[in-house]
Amino acid sequence: MNNRIFAKSVQVISATGQNLGVMPTAAALQIASDDGMDLVEINSSNTPPIVKIMDYGKFKYEQKKRANEARKNQKTIELKEVWVKPFIEENDLNIKMKKVFEFLDSGNKVKIAVMTRGNKKVLARGKDAVPELFARIMEIIGPRGTMESKSKPDERTKSIIVAPAK
Repeated sequence: MNNRIFAKSVQVISATGQNLGVMPTAAALQIASDDGMDLVEINSSNTPPIVKIMDYGKFKYEQKKRANEARKNQKTIELKEVWVKPFIEENDLNIKMKKVFEFLDSGNKVKIAVMTRGNKKVLARGKDAVPELFARIMEIIGPRGTMESKSKPDERTKSIIVAPAK
């Protein structure tokens, strides 16, 4: 910026965006100071370097303002969690699904985890209970969400992560 540009000649772009051509750095600095602006180096890798005449303070302010605006409009996606048991009754599952739909409609991902303890009921009915439950859940969710990932088969707590449909 300004006196910190050490190239002998520079490609100058005016404040309005017009190309003023290649000129000595001192002449470009003089034009910028006559306009009450700064000479800012945009691309130093070109030969000659490209500089622009601009109000640097105003430029930084607008850049900061745009970054704040982008941050304000940004939506953070949270991972919500719902726990179910492997042999949940239909009505209880419908109540859990209402909560899942609330989370999906607000744009959050949902982790649906199944509590499996090595009790006699789970062992007696077989290991197919959890995959069947997940299939039933995905059938209920339907087009409102898509399965993003599944837990590994060797994990103690089985779970799926459902993302909202786009």
